[in-house]
Amino acid sequence: MASIAARARPLAISADLSVERKLAGINIFIAFAALAVGGLMGVLQILRYNGLDLYTPVKPVLPGGYYQGLTVHGVLNVLVFTTFYIIGFLTYIFAKALNRPLANSRLAWATLWVMGAGLVLAAIPLLTNNATVMFTFYPPLKADALFYIGLTLVVAGTWLLLVNMIITRNAWLADNPGQRTPLPAFMAIVTMLMWTIATIGVASEMIFLVIPWSLGLVGGTDPVLARTLFWFTGHPIVYFWLLPAYISWYTLVPEQAGGKLFSDPMARVSFILFLILSIPIGMHHQVTDPGISEIWKLVHAVFTFGVFFPSLLTFFNVVASLEYAGRRNGGEGWLAWIFNLPWGKPEISAQIVAMMLFAFGGISGLVNASYNVNLVVHNTAWISGHFHLTVGTAVALSFMGITYWLVPHLTGRALWSKSLGVAQAWLWFVGMGLFSHFMHELGLRGMPRRTDIGGAPYVQDEWRFFLFFAMIGGLIMFVSAIFYYLNMIMTLTRGKKLAEVPDITFARALSGPEDAPKILDRLLVWVAVAAVLILINYLPTIIDILNTATFDIPGRRVW
Repeated sequence: MASIAARARPLAISADLSVERKLAGINIFIAFAALAVGGLMGVLQILRYNGLDLYTPVKPVLPGGYYQGLTVHGVLNVLVFTTFYIIGFLTYIFAKALNRPLANSRLAWATLWVMGAGLVLAAIPLLTNNATVMFTFYPPLKADALFYIGLTLVVAGTWLLLVNMIITRNAWLADNPGQRTPLPAFMAIVTMLMWTIATIGVASEMIFLVIPWSLGLVGGTDPVLARTLFWFTGHPIVYFWLLPAYISWYTLVPEQAGGKLFSDPMARVSFILFLILSIPIGMHHQVTDPGISEIWKLVHAVFTFGVFFPSLLTFFNVVASLEYAGRRNGGEGWLAWIFNLPWGKPEISAQIVAMMLFAFGGISGLVNASYNVNLVVHNTAWISGHFHLTVGTAVALSFMGITYWLVPHLTGRALWSKSLGVAQAWLWFVGMGLFSHFMHELGLRGMPRRTDIGGAPYVQDEWRFFLFFAMIGGLIMFVSAIFYYLNMIMTLTRGKKLAEVPDITFARALSGPEDAPKILDRLLVWVAVAAVLILINYLPTIIDILNTATFDIPGRRVW
């Protein structure tokens, strides 16, 4: 145990990670710039729902009105913010955990440049109302080809990070024979493995279907095949968002709370389960789609319940780690230890309240995954309520919480106001609690999602009642966001320069890596298992769709 503790403490001689620090900073800056614009679009939507139309005054900037704003909101918040943040965060955490720079610095910079070029290409049609197709871009809605090409480059750029990680990890293993990959690095590379496999679906859709179609090289496309390939990626992307937050919850929050991780082996098992179970479940998003066998829809629904198991492992492991910290800080009783956690630290407050709201997101997710019950809430505001608890809170608020310590670490400037950070976290908690609850209620009452409710003639009086409270929640979140950006801007410009920048200390574990079976570190085995499950769950449906596809559906532009 003494040797494990020694490895967990900051090393006396730290590797030069200046490239990784710069890449992390640039990626996170781009991510939060995207979130600011996308979040503003969300405010316009909830006001529009309540009869307050701000789209008309901004028509010169947003000519597509509500639906262009909705697309910008989805693309920037769901795709750009998450992807750029995750790539920056994982780049640095992976290198820090191994205490060595990425093997190829040119490849590391190429990752950023390819993703950045893709973002610029996609942004041009998006902001000029030539890609108002929502973030799911289902055919037959047809965007400008630059939109599809740009998003494809963003995805392809992320693959370069995985290549760099594999080379770097192999070098580390050669220098450290017999040792387990440090937990944060293990989690980071498993996340990127899962993501890279998952993106085969959307990359295939882009390269073989929508890009040739948008360029006019083919006369039509097949929407069912396109949707199936999209959801091959579309549900695993949820775990691509969540797993970096889990990395923080597992390896950083326990240390920041003054405790230890409960179980290193359990954490590894949960990530392996996410790797093998998170991809072959996408058809539970297609329960109302024609042309797909009900049997395979049911199989995917069953596997969706299976992927809930590693989430339960995460819940148990993280809560046990927090309980250890609370009791170590003097807490007693079954639940009173909660009050002994360091709630005055914004990085702790933000991430714990994100965990609390995510529990409700998981519960509503079980409803979405249920084959029969899904038919009640499919394409209603319920989905928006669920989605904002997951990506809008578990992911976004956790990422904000991480920056409360990461930005000072990267810049050498102290956080401008801890109290403002704590207030921001709790405001987000209250605002999102109101917003998501009433969106769930609206979904149960049949209000459709992705619809300009503010301009619809069929709005019911009970919808207006719930929409008002959803608006209150949305505006509270907007105030929370203002607090966050104010804190970050003031930290970067007026934050006190630190005489000594605190190093990152990863949490030690009560049950350490030596207790984990060696096979957990043999990632090729688990990639092979994932591949087998994917082939079983997807190949029959893909073949059936290809046998009946006509590829003659023309594009439509309705905005």
